[in-house]
Amino acid sequence: MRKQILGLVATVAIAAMAAVPASAHRQWMMPSSTVLSGDDVWVTVDAAVSNDLFYFEHQPLRLDAMKAWAPDGTEVAIENKATGRYRSTFDVHLTQKGTYRIASVADMLMGSYDLNGKTERLPRGTTAANLAERIPAGATNVKTAEANNRNEIFVTVGEPTTTLFKPVGKGIELVPVTHPNDLIAGEAATFQFLLDGKPAADLPVTVIPGGIRYRDQLGDQHLKTDADGKVEINWAEPGMYWLNVTTPQAGGDEGAPPPIARRASYATTLEVLAP
Repeated sequence: MRKQILGLVATVAIAAMAAVPASAHRQWMMPSSTVLSGDDVWVTVDAAVSNDLFYFEHQPLRLDAMKAWAPDGTEVAIENKATGRYRSTFDVHLTQKGTYRIASVADMLMGSYDLNGKTERLPRGTTAANLAERIPAGATNVKTAEANNRNEIFVTVGEPTTTLFKPVGKGIELVPVTHPNDLIAGEAATFQFLLDGKPAADLPVTVIPGGIRYRDQLGDQHLKTDADGKVEINWAEPGMYWLNVTTPQAGGDEGAPPPIARRASYATTLEVLAP
């Protein structure tokens, strides 16, 4: 009888694990604070990929592409970098007044080619610079599309500034109608999102409050940008929130891989303060 119960428990556990989609793994950064004061201050950032937001239980976020910019646009050093089993961590020295940007941006190419009667996918890590060496000799019908992933946070010393929000025209970018370091529970915030420099209409926006390990409901909001790429978000309570915007993925025929299409994603962590 005990063996039967243990077997049933194992079966249920395996089924539950299989039911968790890969997309449940979320990339995030968590700053020690987003609003600070003083003339010589630091912020420490944890970075990870996990199911439960802001908890370390899957894998670290790699810091290879991590950069930071001061309010005047100059690049700031990422200091004291360390990557452990479940998380990465680093410090940024904040010596200027205003809003800093800390971001990891990855530009890649997705695609396929035909070889020996089969359609093959380009390997991960393919870029415009190494595309030629990733395509084997004799390949035909080469198709490619851009993929851009941006994960960023904003930290302000003193009064918020907006000099760092000038779009670069690539991937999904946030243009703040409401400043991301000026969010108050009970007050709606408006953000505009651009895709390759143009207003990104009808993009899905997901907002999830932290602390999901300790509640039954995810508490997520599923919104969409309007014709101008804008979305209004209501904050039910103070705390840290994870926001994600993605281009929809086109579906292929049943049993066939989805067609190659432009893909982009954006993620940020926002701190909402009490009124």
